[in-house]
Amino acid sequence: MAHRVKLRHRALAVSSAGIGLTLLLTSCGNGISGQGDDKPIVGLVTKTDDNPFYVKMREGAQKKARELGVDLRTFAGKGQADNDSQVKAIENLVAAGAKGILITPADSGAIIPAIDRARKAGVMVIALDSPTEPASAVDATFATDNRLAGRMIGKWAKGRMAGQRPRIALLDLSSEQVKVDILRNQGFLEGFGIDVRDPKRIGDERDSRIVGREVTGANEEGGRDAMEKLLQKNGSINLVYTINEPAAAGAYQAIKAAGKQKDITIVSIDGGCPGVKNVASGAIGATSMQFPGKMAAEGVAAAAAHAKDGDKPSASSGHGFTNTGVSLITDTPVSGLESKKSDWGLRHCWG
Repeated sequence: MAHRVKLRHRALAVSSAGIGLTLLLTSCGNGISGQGDDKPIVGLVTKTDDNPFYVKMREGAQKKARELGVDLRTFAGKGQADNDSQVKAIENLVAAGAKGILITPADSGAIIPAIDRARKAGVMVIALDSPTEPASAVDATFATDNRLAGRMIGKWAKGRMAGQRPRIALLDLSSEQVKVDILRNQGFLEGFGIDVRDPKRIGDERDSRIVGREVTGANEEGGRDAMEKLLQKNGSINLVYTINEPAAAGAYQAIKAAGKQKDITIVSIDGGCPGVKNVASGAIGATSMQFPGKMAAEGVAAAAAHAKDGDKPSASSGHGFTNTGVSLITDTPVSGLESKKSDWGLRHCWG
């Protein structure tokens, strides 16, 4: 997004807002360590601070930081595509002497100059969840295999739709071609058996089974509004892909209001507790669960190890990043596709 927004900063033990950049920076300890000690500073920069996914990520980072004696400082933007705030956060952390920065990039390309400056200053930078473009712009990436997560729900949907004529609606994040948006969307289509043409781009498919697409901002209100628009344009929709579970929850509201909840299947990605509950209730047919707390905890551990002896993490076998895992959650299994029931999901969910 082009507009500039004000940086938001989360601190576990500090409630008063800084009145300037200098004051903001000095108040950014989160209660894990005090000022003036020798603990290495590690920053966590998320896209927002209110999405349950990033809340769990922050909790995982905080827990690991306490275990390892790390001074964790957390920052967040005001939206999923707020690059400006993330640039400011990186600059503040570099100025504070951070040894490592963990970031969920809002814009996988636009953030690169700020990351380059940080690395030139000797800071280890790790991407969490959303890879940078190119991936080599950071020292390491800890993430869900988002394309695999999409493929899993795509394969499940294909199995569930056997014998029916699919009429697919795609509810994406934004029109900005964000990396995680592309990976999940294209993974779903690949899993369903649709030719995606360019796998690095959303929207160039020419398959008649796709009858509509809208953006949601990855939130409930956006999901509801997008689904309402799509149903007005095409009442034959019977399968809905959503970028995440908040968008899925909004889409289900619109579907239910239209009296079509028995006719439309929703699939999603996240694995948050509200989303898994929606699987249990039947509002969502299947979701791919990821593990944000694990991502952040492993990132903090890697940053701490690097600060101590210069070690850098290695990628998982067969990947260009450290894969933190994904599980398919559904109460209506499809033959030949490994999945777990919602009761298991409720024991392992987040948020």
